[in-house]
Amino acid sequence: MKEKIQDLEAKKAEARLGGGEKRIEAQHAKGKLTARERIDLFFDKGSFEEIGMLVQHRSTNFGLDKQKFLGDGVITGYGTVNGRLVYAFSQDFTVLGGSLAEAHAEKICKVMDLAMKNGAPVIGLNDSGGARIQEGVVSLGGYADIFYRNTLASGVIPQLSCIMGPCAGGAVYSPALTDFILMVENTSYMFVTGPNVVKTVTNEDVSAEELGGADTHASKSGVTHFACENEVDALEHVKKLLSYMPSNCEEEAPMQEYSSGDESRDKLNNLIPENPNQPYDIREIVAEVVDANSFLEVHKDYAENIVVGFARLAGRSIGIVANQPAVLAGVLDVNSSKKGARFVRFCDCFNIPLLVLEDVPGFLPGTDQEWNAIITNGAKLLYAFSEATVPRVTVITRKAYGGAYDVMNSKHIGADLNYAWPSSEIAVMGAKGAAEIIFRKEISAADDSQAKWQEKEQEYSELFAHPYNAAARGYIDEVIRPDQTREKLIRAFDMLKNKVDNLPRKKHGNIPL
Repeated sequence: MKEKIQDLEAKKAEARLGGGEKRIEAQHAKGKLTARERIDLFFDKGSFEEIGMLVQHRSTNFGLDKQKFLGDGVITGYGTVNGRLVYAFSQDFTVLGGSLAEAHAEKICKVMDLAMKNGAPVIGLNDSGGARIQEGVVSLGGYADIFYRNTLASGVIPQLSCIMGPCAGGAVYSPALTDFILMVENTSYMFVTGPNVVKTVTNEDVSAEELGGADTHASKSGVTHFACENEVDALEHVKKLLSYMPSNCEEEAPMQEYSSGDESRDKLNNLIPENPNQPYDIREIVAEVVDANSFLEVHKDYAENIVVGFARLAGRSIGIVANQPAVLAGVLDVNSSKKGARFVRFCDCFNIPLLVLEDVPGFLPGTDQEWNAIITNGAKLLYAFSEATVPRVTVITRKAYGGAYDVMNSKHIGADLNYAWPSSEIAVMGAKGAAEIIFRKEISAADDSQAKWQEKEQEYSELFAHPYNAAARGYIDEVIRPDQTREKLIRAFDMLKNKVDNLPRKKHGNIPL
């Protein structure tokens, strides 16, 4: 038995070396951690249990029978993160470039199946050159097996993808099917076709970083939700993200201890400018409303005219969707609608209540918006809010104009409680434009058309540029002082914590994609 145990330990030592010392050194030279180092950093110390350590591929094509590595280029298993069960796979670039084939895919599928059965998140640490070409269609089939499980798991367990290196071709679609993607600046990239193919087909000269680097996907495409400074930062981001969400769709997000005190926030009384056209940063309101230092912004550099993210309110995890007046006056456009809709649907999947902070002058006009389907994309946000069954509360801080008023979690589409500040203006449009349309003849006939216009603008403002008409009809539940907002929200979400909302029986809806 002693010899057999020694043989086992030798095999485990071989597996831990991955592709060998030289390849590990090459990985470090690129500023990257190894697959095992990532696992060690991510899981609670001593909690990780590896599955499939001794798996090997079964291919003999193109000399692969002479290139066998224990584990076949991916580390899979489970452990705890901050004491909670989590499953993970970590691709090992030192083994055949982390390429995916039959045995590699089977290992990933196995932990995904276990995660589904046991109701726990699954984390992918992606670092792969793509499909193992030597195994042909078997590699493609392996990817499809993973994609299928990603889809089945969607909305059942949280799925997070950390891109630690290259992710190209079919490999990008598994991360794209997961809930959140995190990339590492300067060492990771994602694209369907690389720079060389782009050059051949379109004659465009573009670097891998420009085409699919972290900054590109964080700001231009919106593919990634977080661009992280380094791998350690990325892994810490994943841990923090997990703290705001439950382990599965049947549970609630973990509560943090909270001691109530004076919940009034005087600063909120002075954040809205007197001039309705003057911008302000909605994040200042968020910071005052939520628990101190609890806001984790998602998609920070993409579609900045809307702010989304997780926070805590009296220890309870909530999702925040907020118009950003500091960028494009907070209008809704194609990208902000998609960004908001995606986040709303995630929160609804995992029982995370939604807080909407509204200051929206409408939808962005222009040919670019219309030709890029603002109608369809705006409808995505409308649909997402309308189908959400989690507790939903809206606070209108200033403008709520036109169709955007409806879309931003209005009472009419199922919001539970809607508050408004005294500074809010709930109307079809701004007073200036409304006066021009309603009183066009009077203005043009007047000796001093500008003065008449201003007079009629003032008249319209007095009639509609306030929250009281909406309050009179019950569209607003209460007009509140800004400094009372935090206290009102704590009580509101506590009241709504047992909310049950049943949608009509159906297979699934047809969200406008």
